[in-house]
Amino acid sequence: LAAAGLLLRGRARDAVVVAGSTGWAAITLDFARRRIAPGPRNPREVARMAVTSVLIPPAAIAHRVRGAVRHRRAGPWPPAIEAILFDRDGTLIHDVPLNTDPARVAPLPDARKALDTARRHHLRTGVVTNQAAVGRGEISEDDVARINRRVEELLGPFDTWQVCHHASTDGCECRKPQPGMVFAAAADLGVSVSRCAVVGDVGSDVEAALAAGARPVLVPTRHTRPEEVLAAPLVAKSLATAVDLLLKGNLSGGNLSKGNGR
Repeated sequence: LAAAGLLLRGRARDAVVVAGSTGWAAITLDFARRRIAPGPRNPREVARMAVTSVLIPPAAIAHRVRGAVRHRRAGPWPPAIEAILFDRDGTLIHDVPLNTDPARVAPLPDARKALDTARRHHLRTGVVTNQAAVGRGEISEDDVARINRRVEELLGPFDTWQVCHHASTDGCECRKPQPGMVFAAAADLGVSVSRCAVVGDVGSDVEAALAAGARPVLVPTRHTRPEEVLAAPLVAKSLATAVDLLLKGNLSGGNLSKGNGR
């Protein structure tokens, strides 16, 4: 009302000062009220909340402005994806436990389409796969290598292969959900791990990506537990959709929200 009265009298500058100061005071009082209300509301606590409620807003604004000035030339975050690392069994090919026969390797329906799309957009591709059966003595490293060669025959060459042969009881740093294979793949490709995505069908794929600082995409199958789907930052209904979402994120500055692929 005071500002309106000053404005009607032609004192526009004074009206702005009054409106700004009273508005700031009202917001500060509301901020203090919200912080004091939960208690314990003794004199010392009320005084501390009142003083800090006055100081916090200008300090926060100064911090925000300083950050904006300091990083005014920074690019968008998260950065654009340069490489996609795929889980093997249940993601690229049908999961056949203890498979040692390359003739039984069968790609999932949209695996080739997804990989063709990624390669067409100049994204590097890799595989990060747990093969604990080797560590348990149920199959050999040569068996795994033969299956991997067949995967490349059917789906095209990958830029890096990372295979963990350890059993779950070995306590290694490479077996997913540990991030070792993601780090190794990024180093092998010469790509920052923050510019890598990991696409898989179970929670350990997501956890490995998050632990490494890569971007995870979960493509659920009948083996994926509901709690893994709920915990995943990004869920896609198919492998092709996962790649499309990552490309869309590159075009939009990297901002993808949970569930875009459902």
